[in-house]
Formats: sequence, C-alpha cells, structure tokens
Amino acid sequence: MGATNKFPMPNLRIFCDSQFNAAALRLLEDGITPHELLVPQRRGDSVLSVAPSDSAIFQADIAFGQPSVETVLKAGRLRWLQITSAGFTRYDTPEFRAAAAARGLIVTNSSSVYAEACAEHVFAFMLAQARQLPLALKTRCAGGSAPWIELRNASGCLKGQQVVILGYGTIAARLVEMLAPFHMKITAMRRHPRGDEGVSTVTPEDLAGALSTADHVINILPDNPASARFVSKERLGQMKRGAIFYNIGRGTTVDQEALAESLQAGRLAAAWLDVTDPEPLPEDHPLWIAPHCFITPHTAGGHQNESGTLVRHFLDNLQRFVDGSPLCDRII
Repeated sequence: MGATNKFPMPNLRIFCDSQFNAAALRLLEDGITPHELLVPQRRGDSVLSVAPSDSAIFQADIAFGQPSVETVLKAGRLRWLQITSAGFTRYDTPEFRAAAAARGLIVTNSSSVYAEACAEHVFAFMLAQARQLPLALKTRCAGGSAPWIELRNASGCLKGQQVVILGYGTIAARLVEMLAPFHMKITAMRRHPRGDEGVSTVTPEDLAGALSTADHVINILPDNPASARFVSKERLGQMKRGAIFYNIGRGTTVDQEALAESLQAGRLAAAWLDVTDPEPLPEDHPLWIAPHCFITPHTAGGHQNESGTLVRHFLDNLQRFVDGSPLCDRII
C-alpha cells in the first residue's frame, strides 16, 4: 500500500520527540530540508519509552518517535507516524487501528533498523551455546585433563540441527539468511503463513510436533494479547529434552516461572534471554539462579550509531511518502 496523501514539499511539518545525539539530530535537520522540524521541550528517554506529551505535535503532518497513543489520536493534522522501535504494542489495539483507518493515518515502525543487530545477537547466543563459551571462558585447565576433555566433548556444532522460530518477520528472515551455511532444518511458526517465507511453516495449532524435534526454539513474538504467555508451561513441556530456548521477542510472551522450572528440572539444556518481564527482573526471580540461564538487558537491537540508522530509515521513508511510494515497515 502506498501513501494516500501528498503535501506540497515546503509545507510538511515533522515532529520528532526522540532523544538523538547531536550528529543524528543534524542529519535529521539536514535531511528533511526544506521541511520544518518541530522539536518538543522534553524528549523521550530512549527509543523504547513513551515520550512526554507536547502540543507541538498538534501542528505536525508527520511524527517520528514515541508519542503516546492519546496524543496521536488528538493530533488531527497528523497523516503519518513512524515509531523508533520494532515493537508497537501500545498502538496495536483494535481501537487505535480503527481510529487510524478512519482518518487515513499511516503508521510505520523501525523493524528494518533492528533486524541485523537482533539477528546477530541471537546468532551469537546460538554459537556461544554450541561452543560452550560460558563454561569455557571461566575454565582453567591443562590440555588432556579431565575437565579439558569434558569441555571439548560438550562443545557442539550447529550444522544440521533443527530450529523452530516463533514469529516470522524481518528479524527472523535475516536470521534464516545467517543460518543458511549451517544447513539447518528451520521451521517458522506463523499465525497466517503467506507462502513466501522460504522455510517450512506451521500454525500455532500444529506447533507441538515441530517443538518435539527442535534443538533450538527461538522466540521473536511481539507483545500483544494473542501472544501473552504463548510459551506456556504446556509448550515448554512439548519441547525436546535438551533443547535450548532463546527469547529476543518480549518477556510477556513467556511463562517465566515455568521456564525456570524447566531449567531446574534439566528438561531444557539452556535459556538465552534478551527480554524479560519486567526489565530488569527482581533480584529474587528464579531465572537469576536457574542453571544455564543467560540474560542480556534488552540490548539485542543496539548497535553503533543506532540513532543515525534510525534517522536514515526515516529519511528514506520520508522520500517515499513525498513521492507517494509504498513505505517500508508499514504496520497500519
């Protein structure tokens, strides 16, 4: 679908509430010329958090950042919103979608910005697990000793193993490309397969069989009512004994207590998590002491010059918007 509204080039007003560094802000200012940039007095703390409300958005044709749902709905002049994150939970409601459709509001996210970093992050998790890096990095032993032999025998290879990916979007597609040289058997779970995934697909109703043979289960599900605690105690029980679980989607999609129980019981070999619910987990949460559970603090999408990448993605979409061409990462 292409943009349905075009404005005279000099008349666009672009509101940005993101806390970009000086270089990225200059890139944005230069890149939108001859359009006008509206910057609020207070901007958001990060590209993930809701920014404080500011009346400047009510004068804008385009918003770029993390404005609240209430503010967007009140901004009647707004024709396009680009979110500075891949996740869009608060906008993904029937009420907001209906309101956006009624007024022709276009909404895009920044999935393409984070696909590479997130895919590399989970790929790094997989390699670290296969090569037993957490144990190897803290082991000091002589070659030929019993610990040395045990560590070498425990180290594996990814080649030919089976993978199930829960959720198939931009990140999953990039991960599949990275895993191609390892000739792994990959199955993607998608609620509504399109046929262009390039890998085998299953629906949630047919997922149990795929889980029972998978060596790796990778969760990239977004946070929405349909995915809440999707990785349940029942589904964890359907996974093959010795499987490894990874989560770079959202913490709300996993029954974390059941995950800790699976690790304690030795059913799962390991869990690698970049997201939890809440973030960070309370100090007394069982996942902190669960065996072979490794947690990074929601950094999977981070990369050098992240702000610049976000701005360039927006500027590319801005040109598409002006030209009336289809926008990248359109979600509404």
